[in-house]
Amino acid sequence: MNADTDRAGGREHFDFVVIGAGAAGEAAAHLATARGASVAVVERELVGGSCPFWACMPSKSLLHDARIHALGGERTWRQASDRRDYMINRQGTEWPDDSGHVRSLEQAGASVIRGQAYITDRASVRVTANGASRRLTADNIIVAVGTNPTIPSVDGLAEVGLWTNRQGTSVRELPRSLLILGGGPTGLELSQVYARFGVPVTLVHPHERLNQRDHPRNSAAIEETLRKDGVAIIKSARAERVVANRSAEHCVELSNGSEVRAHEILVAVGRTAPMDDLGLANAGVELTDEKLPRDGNLRLADGLWLVGDPAGPEMHTHLAHYQGEMAVRMALGEDVRPDYRAIPRAVYTDPEIAGVGLTLDEAREAGHAAAEYTQDLALTAKGYVADAVGHVTVIVDRSRRELLGAFIAGPGAAEAIHEAVLAIKTRTSLDVLADTIHAFPTTARVLGSLLVEAARS
Repeated sequence: MNADTDRAGGREHFDFVVIGAGAAGEAAAHLATARGASVAVVERELVGGSCPFWACMPSKSLLHDARIHALGGERTWRQASDRRDYMINRQGTEWPDDSGHVRSLEQAGASVIRGQAYITDRASVRVTANGASRRLTADNIIVAVGTNPTIPSVDGLAEVGLWTNRQGTSVRELPRSLLILGGGPTGLELSQVYARFGVPVTLVHPHERLNQRDHPRNSAAIEETLRKDGVAIIKSARAERVVANRSAEHCVELSNGSEVRAHEILVAVGRTAPMDDLGLANAGVELTDEKLPRDGNLRLADGLWLVGDPAGPEMHTHLAHYQGEMAVRMALGEDVRPDYRAIPRAVYTDPEIAGVGLTLDEAREAGHAAAEYTQDLALTAKGYVADAVGHVTVIVDRSRRELLGAFIAGPGAAEAIHEAVLAIKTRTSLDVLADTIHAFPTTARVLGSLLVEAARS
């Protein structure tokens, strides 16, 4: 299928118009072109989205070098910064080069269009750039706009020149001191990066547990490590007022009555989808006060799809990629639906923390005959040989003899968790899992031993 151009009508027609070229949009475009569809991808900023330039890739590069530095290796901040710039194609410039992503899409057969997209009706998109506009029509429109950092309404915060994940993953000079608001994955990872390079870091989190949606043992493991790295952690508190000081430390007044001072303030309290200016109402989609339901169903209306972070039910690059492809498959008539039973979650601190499925409380609330088994990683062969701390925990349904959830803190947690991901997705029986051989001595072996214990009990 090829794009059709109606020069008299001033429009170009495609099988798919994809709005946004992040992980979800790229995945959708590549699969659609591979299936023979004509595709236009509209991106107003960087083709590739946040992950390769301001999020996943630079943060993991910095975490890697921070670990080397913490272990006494010869890895300076300058070396870490230069390596990071290489990773995000930003050597010698301020703005990353996304030409590799553009080239990949164009070689696949997609048309890449720079500009701001606006949906004018169920099958039409107007793209505006540099004062000019063009009209695209499509059988299917896929909205894959991602999310932006949420900036809380705090008196004085806007005056400090605050950081978001963009500055946190891209600055070339270390801050003299850093306050991070938010103890989710971004706040945790960047706290460790800067603390391990010697920056005084304070982390303020509004909940009783860091990364509060995770298993409590994962939260405890990362809190213990960050404190050992020198991070000052304040929980159950929020920023209420900021007194800016351009020449010295800013003063931040917290809801618990205390004050924190720092030269830079990084906001990592959540993400907001830029949905208001897309024209969705013109396609019959009304934005309520709660915005769009983040139920992961993907279909907003006939021929109109929402994928990636704004679609829910969670925000991960790997989930966005999955949804981009799933929307194309559904649009092309495949009898498939998204399956969210086994979404892996990982934070790439040292130690890594990872999880999938239900916690014990969630499982029991869902009506399962659930039981939990756990092992302190320090007391295992992996803990002995690697001087590793952490845990492995599994939740099982005793009546159905199936795995419901798994949570790991320790070396290779983000890799070992995928056995549990597959087991939950396929509803593999505990007996099969217990009969599976795991290499010794690994974190996965500890997981396997717990599955044996669960099956035998």
